[in-house]
Formats: sequence, structure tokens, C-alpha cells
Amino acid sequence: MKKDIVAKKKVLILGINFAPELTGIGKYTGEMVDWLVEKDYDVTMVTSFPYYPNWSVQKPYSGRTYKKETEKDGKLSIYRCPMYVPAVPSGGRRVLQELTFLLSSFVVIFYLLFKKGHQQIFIMAPPFHLGFLGLFYRFFKGGKIDYHIHDMQIEAARQLKVIKADIAFKVLLKFEKYILNRVDYVSTISGGMKAKVQKKVKRDIIMFPNWVDTQKLFPLNNRRGLKRSWGYQEDDKIILYSGSIGEKQGLQSLVPIAKSMEAYRFIKFVICGIGPYKEELMKLAADAKLTNISFLPLQPLDQFNNLLNMADVHLVLQKKNAADLMLPSKLTGILSSGGLALVTADPGTSLYQAVVDHKMGVVIPSEDDDALRDAILDCCISDHTSETLKGRWYAEKYLNKHQILSNVMSYVTEPSLVDQNTLKYLDLSNA
Repeated sequence: MKKDIVAKKKVLILGINFAPELTGIGKYTGEMVDWLVEKDYDVTMVTSFPYYPNWSVQKPYSGRTYKKETEKDGKLSIYRCPMYVPAVPSGGRRVLQELTFLLSSFVVIFYLLFKKGHQQIFIMAPPFHLGFLGLFYRFFKGGKIDYHIHDMQIEAARQLKVIKADIAFKVLLKFEKYILNRVDYVSTISGGMKAKVQKKVKRDIIMFPNWVDTQKLFPLNNRRGLKRSWGYQEDDKIILYSGSIGEKQGLQSLVPIAKSMEAYRFIKFVICGIGPYKEELMKLAADAKLTNISFLPLQPLDQFNNLLNMADVHLVLQKKNAADLMLPSKLTGILSSGGLALVTADPGTSLYQAVVDHKMGVVIPSEDDDALRDAILDCCISDHTSETLKGRWYAEKYLNKHQILSNVMSYVTEPSLVDQNTLKYLDLSNA
């Protein structure tokens, strides 16, 4: 890759999630913006107020009106747009939420038409229809659009029965196809999602995977001491789920599994995070009178590496009907910290293929509670050092933040200067 590719440019990013959100799309968009500013880009971020994953606007924000923030010595301008945030995110309320953001962010996009233009535009989807705002801006101001797909939103809504009518499903797919055919670049985060997008549109799809900072999340050698500091016995085996607690994770199955394993007093389940289903899950655990499962709030960044290193087993749970429609971002941190990932995934999905091909975790079928229980027990009593070492190696080689962002920015800004190694990394089918 040429060293002079990264030049002084103005970048516009449009996405509903952004820093200071610590998980999901907001985490990665925030880290991407930080990296761009460090590389001397001027960045304009159009977003909403932080609300995910607890589904309420974080203090000190109120979220009632527009707010502009200027940071990084003037290199970063953040326009925060008000929107409806449902306390309980049902399907209909999610639709209303995204529509209110579409309308409020249009006001800012229209305002930006009277400012200096941006050479590069990133649309963070979902919501998928933000692509229309990007096309609207480009029509008047120019620039190149990368439509970046984190989740296959329309298909996921169909599988989770948020969209029930066939006509609505087909209309939304046509809207999405319109966007895909008119933006300059389309990117996504996994091979499985790339294959699904490729079926919708005959064009190259850029691999733009979620990354990890391997210098901040790394293996520690004092797991026994960390367990003491978190209130556990040194010989306890900690089964950790850390992340958003929502419907698509299917965490309810952990309650009967934990109940069936009460005889193994050294096995402790820890669920860390926030989300719309956390209270329901806590109630299920309380009703079952479980003593081997505990709940922690979302941990601050300076404690997150310690939390990951305390755990003996990390749960990466996916429902069968969500396979390859989204890729769990928590896996990158698990691999980087040298943790043992216990993954539910089925053959043919990119998650299954990545873990199996690189032998960097334990994979069992989705939604099989008996298999999950047996695998948890096996992970607690068997030696899986090989998998953890390979996971760390994979994180360092393929999930390095600087390499991923450098390669993508090189291609979308100056594709004619990109070398063959970068093209191979981006996995462009017809490059």
C-alpha cells in the first residue's frame, strides 16, 4: 500500500449509533472516527444521542433537541439529532424510532448542503434507509458513498417476525436494491453477509470487518487473582456472557441450563451488560432461585480486559434464524484477550466457518440446549489452550484496526493506487 494514499480529506458519516456507546455499531463507528481524525481527516458525524444498549438516552444528554459538538481541535463536528427512543423496543416501535431519526437527520443533511462538501461519505446501516440521505447529499455536493452493512436488517426483521406481510418485505427489498445499485461502494463485515448481499446486486462487495485493538485487549496471566478480585473462588470456572441482552441472543436458555448444573458448584455463570431483556432474564433467574448465576452492569473500558481474562469460557450465542444476518461483535474481543469462545453456529454460516477453519474455539449447533450444557461442562474440564492461542493469533493477523481501516480508506479514496495485497485483503470478487 502506498504511504501517500491517506491525504487531507473531509469525511461525512451518517449513522444512528455513535460514541460514547460502548457496544455494537456505535463502538465501531466511534473508533473509526477517532482513527480518521488521528490520520488528519476532517470528519462530520451526523448521529443521534447515545441510547444503546439500555434503550434510554444517556446522561448528561436529554435528546430533546438538536446539539452540535466540536471536538479534536476542530477536526470533528458531531451533529446529534433528536429521535423517539422506545423503552421496550418492539418491532413497531423500532420502525417509529428509525423513521423519526430519518426525518430529524434530513434537517442536518439539508443544512450541510450549504457548507463545504465532503469527498467521502459513509452510511452505517442499519437503518438501511439512511442510504437515501446519502444519495440526496451526493446529488447536490458530490463525493463517493460507501454503504456499510453491519446487519442484514430487512431479512432479520422478517426472520424475527417484525415484518409479517410479504408485500412489505418485497417493497423494502426493492428500496434497498435501489440504494445498493446507486452508491459508489458497498461493504459489509463478514463473508456470509457478503455472499447474501452479492445475491442482491451484481457488483463488488468490500470486506470491511469489525476490528479489535489488540494492544488494549490482550491475554493476562493472573486469572486466579482476577477471580478473587471479582468475588469468586480461585478454582471456580466462570462462564461469561458479555454484551447486549436482547431477543436475538436467546439467553433465556441459560436459566434452565444453570439450574441443571447446580450440582457443579465450581461452575458460575456471569451475565454482563444491559439491554431490553435483562430485567426479564433476572426475573427468570430469581424465580428459579439460582445461586450460580449473577448479573453485572456494562463494564468501563479500563476494566473490560480484566473481565474478559477472568472468564474461563465465553458464550457467543446466536439464534438459528439470525445466522449470517449479523455477526456478533463480541467475538473480536474474546479472541484478542485469549479467551475460549463457545459459539453456537451451524455449518454454512460465516461464523461457523471462521471458528472451525482456524480452530479458535468450540462450535455447537444453534438452539440446542443439551449440546450447550454438555459443551459448557467439557470446556470447564478439558484443556483448550490450543484454541485460545490460535484465537489470539487470528486477532493479531486479521482483526488489526489500523490495517483494516487503512485498507478500506485506501480503496474508497484512491482505488487506482491500491496494490494487489490490499485487494486480496478486501476480498473483491472481480478486482
